[in-house]
Amino acid sequence: MYLSKLTLNPYSRQVQRELSDPYQLHRTIMRGFPVVLPEDERVLYRLEVAVHNNELVLLVQSLHQPDWTSLRDADRGQYLLEAPQPPKVFKLNLVAGSALRFRLRANPTVKKQREDHNNGNRVPLMREDEQIQWLNRKGELHGFQVMQCQVSGKDSVHGWKKDDDKTHRLEFYAVQFDGVLQVTDPVRLVAAVEAGIGSGKGFGFGLLSLAPARG
Repeated sequence: MYLSKLTLNPYSRQVQRELSDPYQLHRTIMRGFPVVLPEDERVLYRLEVAVHNNELVLLVQSLHQPDWTSLRDADRGQYLLEAPQPPKVFKLNLVAGSALRFRLRANPTVKKQREDHNNGNRVPLMREDEQIQWLNRKGELHGFQVMQCQVSGKDSVHGWKKDDDKTHRLEFYAVQFDGVLQVTDPVRLVAAVEAGIGSGKGFGFGLLSLAPARG
């Protein structure tokens, strides 16, 4: 897998537009990849504000190596604060029972059936206990157990998406989970990291970051 770290220029007009419209940010990121993606590709990203200097840091994870030339030249060369560094290549070698620190920005929802529709609607989970229960269920499904968890960064993310000449308003409820997990099934957890967790992956959700837990 590849992990790219891009530092955005908050004074760029394009960056400012994309901060208020995650679909446009998604489109910009996808310019770093072929128009026709390989079948196994799943591009995930998360936008963070660096604690030490308030920089806008865009983390992009992919299975194939991206080319960020288009971002370097975007907005007359003002899109990025610094030239993109080569993506970091990494491979997860997980062991059952090991503890890892994690970060996940997610869109925790539950699907509720509607009487007049075959498909249900995704309803955001607003209470913190429901959000943690949602993460616990994802852990059971994806090969990990949540040991410690802090919930923060609650926010509503809005955007627009054009489909079949119609513009649809999109709204996601964002939650950031930070904590410690224990690996219960390394194979399933690696698959979850590659594919992302939860809905809204094209809008900055689902990237599960792992690091060794401090002793």
